[in-house]
Amino acid sequence: MTVFDYALIYSLSVIWIVIFINIVLVIGGYRYYLRTLELKMKRELDYYPYISIIVPAHNESKVIEKTVKALMNFEYPIDRYEIIIINDNSSDNSAELLKSIQLKNPSNNLIVINTDKTNGGKGKSNALNIGFQRSIGEYIVIYDADNTPEKTALRYLVETIEQSEEFGAVIGKFRCRNKNRNLLTRFINIETITFQWMAQAGRWQLFNLCTIPGTNFIIRRKIIKDMGGWDTKAVTEDTEISFRLYRMGYKIKFIPLSVTWEQEPETLRVWIKQRTRWAKGNTYVVIKNIRYLFSKNAGATRFDIFYYVMIYFFFLSSVILSDGLFILGFTGAVSLHISGYSVVLWVMAYSAFVLSILVAVSTEKSELNIKNFFVILLMYFTYCKLWTVVAALGFYNYLKDTVLKREVKWYKTERF
Repeated sequence: MTVFDYALIYSLSVIWIVIFINIVLVIGGYRYYLRTLELKMKRELDYYPYISIIVPAHNESKVIEKTVKALMNFEYPIDRYEIIIINDNSSDNSAELLKSIQLKNPSNNLIVINTDKTNGGKGKSNALNIGFQRSIGEYIVIYDADNTPEKTALRYLVETIEQSEEFGAVIGKFRCRNKNRNLLTRFINIETITFQWMAQAGRWQLFNLCTIPGTNFIIRRKIIKDMGGWDTKAVTEDTEISFRLYRMGYKIKFIPLSVTWEQEPETLRVWIKQRTRWAKGNTYVVIKNIRYLFSKNAGATRFDIFYYVMIYFFFLSSVILSDGLFILGFTGAVSLHISGYSVVLWVMAYSAFVLSILVAVSTEKSELNIKNFFVILLMYFTYCKLWTVVAALGFYNYLKDTVLKREVKWYKTERF
């Protein structure tokens, strides 16, 4: 065997480890899904704690009205929550739109904070910290500016976090509301179901572990205060705050009955920009927390640290390596003695990939259909490969920002 054979064995081994982990998470997630079918959530709560809903927004005039109207329509007493919109250094007409909504809102629970380039425009974390300083709620709930949560979403979050003091935060589920726009949004919809909420469900079922998403979650006020707010250097502030929360001894529970619908990128250019930001942010979080991988104090988060390291450093590099060796072997540029076995392993991996996603999408009404079946078959060769590109770009941008000591800015996802 040559060095190329050993490189291929290494890459395939890493790929199979990650595939196995994801299969286990999907199985665990499906078990948790069956458990949620038996849940009986209350129509009326015994106690309605005061809630502060914070929405950071930067040039969101295309979507902000719809979002605010959805937030004002919760099945929750209107006098028991406030909505704080941080219109953060926007250059569009968001301020005028929000002012108009305020004038039409008789309950006066809508608060708008307009920042400028002096105190704003420094990223989502900075905007959240500004909103938190103004808030008075016992709990903090975060929504992105493009979200339309269902009427029951807030009540389910509150009911769940009130069940135990060990729950530092509770997260809900987010779905793609423009999933039928084109092939890209169909890919994103399937990714969201499988690698977002099913993975979250599996991690909660197996490890009592979840990671806070950027939207549709509730967290105790005292935790944010004890943490000193959001890390303004973190682009993916949701992942970063999750790790700190677990080290404080709290848990993050997942309640998929709390649902919000969000707009996803509709063009490849916008998708690459958004996902590259995610990859850069997660690289920062991994490097910041990797020292806890072998620390007893890290608790269950060691699994997440291990998983992120596997994905962003080992798995993606292994995919690039195996694809490169496949191309070189096919063209005859290198000689591979185990190429026959690698084809068998690849077919098995592809089959496992497809089957696990089919299991995941079966949990959502009307998603298991013939059209999505062919989308899933195509997904492995296209959408998943693009993740190697954005991961590499994210790592490169992280290194560049670190060397040049760049300040965190808003990374605006274009709305449609």
